[in-house]
Amino acid sequence: MAHKTIITCAVTGNLTTRDQHPDLPATPQEIADACLEAAEAGAAIAHIHVRDPETAKPSMEIGLYEDVVRQIRQKNTDLILNLTTGPGGRFVPSDDDPSVAGPGTTILPPEKRVEHIARIRPDICTLDFNTMNSGAQVVINTPRNVRVMAEVIRDSGVKPELELFDTGDIVMANDFLKAGHIEGPAMCSLVTGVKYGLPSTPDAMSMASRMLQPGTVWTGFGVGRWAFPMLVQAWLLGGHVRIGMEDTVYIGKGKLTKGNGELTARARDFIEKLGGEIATAGEARQMLGLQQ
Repeated sequence: MAHKTIITCAVTGNLTTRDQHPDLPATPQEIADACLEAAEAGAAIAHIHVRDPETAKPSMEIGLYEDVVRQIRQKNTDLILNLTTGPGGRFVPSDDDPSVAGPGTTILPPEKRVEHIARIRPDICTLDFNTMNSGAQVVINTPRNVRVMAEVIRDSGVKPELELFDTGDIVMANDFLKAGHIEGPAMCSLVTGVKYGLPSTPDAMSMASRMLQPGTVWTGFGVGRWAFPMLVQAWLLGGHVRIGMEDTVYIGKGKLTKGNGELTARARDFIEKLGGEIATAGEARQMLGLQQ
């Protein structure tokens, strides 16, 4: 706990809806503003998904990513930008024939899932290692597809953040590091609270953190009602932290948050009251080995 703590703010995500929060960022302007607001409140990293500006539904449109990044960089050149590569791995079996994709399936070739990374070349991008049930759907990230995505990410000069949802994901990530598919030291996120993945408990996060390779820089977080408890747990275990409207839309029990800035400020308050210090974007770049 001697090191400074990096706060990542995940400002909109893929699954949160405007039914859950009417002010969920959706347009490029709203998403960029949310990232800037989080940076002002203490976030060193902004984790970014994009949405269809008209419907607020998840999108993979490269032009939307470019617009968000451009608007952020016009006002803030220090904030570390972390673009998602998660969309494109969801399979929904049809009712009549489960071998046929039904409505809601987003499965794409791995090269398409990282096309925006090769073009935009952000500081960081996520790389999901999970294959798991997700409600009535299945998220699929086969070793071959993850390897293809990792190669594009590496060739683009972008640092991957390995998204780990369960113990098997960690084993697979460690195998990738040993095989040289990903260069170490790794940057990882331990995701808890997604049903049928790691539960949001101190034991689960502690066990998962011990499975990581020595020297790994890791962030831990929970979703829903466990977002803040697991944020504190990650800090206690020596990890970095994440918060944002992707993970929770509540600032307190039954009380919707005003936005990503308020969530980030609350995270900072928790860490500082526990005796920790928050890393600036510049300090986080140095800690992660990113270009200044």
